[in-house]
Amino acid sequence: MGNGTSIGRVRGLGSAHEGTHHWWQQRLTAGANLALMLWLIASLVLLPSLDYATVQAWLASPLAAVPMILLVISVFYHLKMGLQVVIEDYERDARRIVLMTLLNFFAIAAAVFAIFSILKISLTGAAA
Repeated sequence: MGNGTSIGRVRGLGSAHEGTHHWWQQRLTAGANLALMLWLIASLVLLPSLDYATVQAWLASPLAAVPMILLVISVFYHLKMGLQVVIEDYERDARRIVLMTLLNFFAIAAAVFAIFSILKISLTGAAA
């Protein structure tokens, strides 16, 4: 009962035809994470030292700050999609709704905090 039939889709038991889009988004963000993490590692290795002043001066450049912000967005979006799959697979009813809401709030709040921190360091470094 409900294996892909019209009534099954109405009841939420059939295919929603959204799995491919989600799968592609996860693969694209994984590729972006890989490329941006390689850029970050290479950039940090090329710095003369890793003290706060050096990293702040490096992050003051738009060529460093913008990819860092893109990395934060990509990582937290990838995190949200991955945990969403786990929650959808293992939780049901009201608990699923609560966990999905908490996940969305956490991912957005953590990404905003990280972006704010990058901008603060970047803009403070530019003024100094």
